[in-house]
Amino acid sequence: MRPTRRALLAAPLLAAPALRTAASGGSVVVVGAGSAGLAAASRLRVAGQSVTLLEARDRIGGRAFTDTALGPDCPFDAGAEYIHWAERNPWAPIARAAGARFAREDGWARTLTIDGRPATEPEQAARRAGFSGLDALLQPKGDDLSLAEAARAGGPDTERAAAGLSRLSLGEDPERVSAVDYDRLWSGTDLWVDGYGNLLARHFADLPVMLGCPVQAIDWSGPEVRVETARGTRSAAAVIVTVPVGVLHSGAFRFTPGLPEPHRTALDGLHMGAYTKIGLRLDPAKIDPAAFGDAVSIATGGPTLYFEMGPFGRPLAVANLGGDGARDLCRAGEAAAVAFATERLGAILGGKARGAVLAGRLAAWWTDPYAHGSYSIAAPGHAEARERLRAPVGGRVFLAGEALAGGGAMTVGGATLEGERAARDVLKVLGA
Repeated sequence: MRPTRRALLAAPLLAAPALRTAASGGSVVVVGAGSAGLAAASRLRVAGQSVTLLEARDRIGGRAFTDTALGPDCPFDAGAEYIHWAERNPWAPIARAAGARFAREDGWARTLTIDGRPATEPEQAARRAGFSGLDALLQPKGDDLSLAEAARAGGPDTERAAAGLSRLSLGEDPERVSAVDYDRLWSGTDLWVDGYGNLLARHFADLPVMLGCPVQAIDWSGPEVRVETARGTRSAAAVIVTVPVGVLHSGAFRFTPGLPEPHRTALDGLHMGAYTKIGLRLDPAKIDPAAFGDAVSIATGGPTLYFEMGPFGRPLAVANLGGDGARDLCRAGEAAAVAFATERLGAILGGKARGAVLAGRLAAWWTDPYAHGSYSIAAPGHAEARERLRAPVGGRVFLAGEALAGGGAMTVGGATLEGERAARDVLKVLGA
């Protein structure tokens, strides 16, 4: 089974001149043009508020990114690909109105290999049994335990299932994940959308963004907030910071004064998972990936890989993995990661796969300096960290993003709702 969270474009942008020191005039600076920052800036703009959106990358979207490195005919979402809890996710109606294409999946991989060989029927049955009672065991019953601790009562099969769920849906090893926080994640329909990153970039294509403009420091010691970048300094009445938790931990930019103790404590309770994808372009003359169906590759002492085979009818196999094994592959680099995934795929497909991999692409979020991971994880005992980060800093600095989204954490939809929430909070402070 492929666990999901609760069930188991290049867009034309307006060119921007170099920043210069300027009086705020009631303006707002938004740091980061991922889904939270884009949503915040859009909401402020609609309200008639002067806003400047700064983005370190040369594109918008953040961790929602449709990668075309394997060819324009073989795009794949290197980051977010599911519209989770679609019944309340703002991206579901946006996607439908845009005519987006969705895929169906039954939740179970057709093929399971263990240490390079096909799994036996008893092994497959044990794996299914481990998942069958997992949800009940993971429901909190007191202390904020880790997913690993909560699953221990179910025995070895359940512990293995918890590890698979944690690594392949959260991108983290189960010992580091709060069971209380996991239980709070919203459930609902998961829509697998073709080109989530492109959808987001097209939706916000008319929003002015200053690209290639990483922020170095935020000084909120005076009556106005000063936002320092390599291209100059801008003063503002308020700033909304939407960068990932991994960037806040990295020290890539500093706050002056430092963040208040409650915010530092909350940040200490959050870290980044390492959900990782490796896209493999296949030669359709040698192999039809859709004919094989999705596959799980388990290796004793190594990471488990989930292969999406032929997504949206393309000659692709996309390997998904998470946790420390994914971190190791990101550090090893693209060539090593592609070779590793190719070897695992060969063990699944046998001789049919020989020479079928034409190119590969690693989505290395863990070593990406503008992400430092895939999405936020609350550590055991820190389930309240997300809510505590929402408090404004000095009435002028507002944090937003998927890490603060409560039940919507770790998703584009949650980040979008958080960006809109922060924009509303700023408008109230400014009396707009």
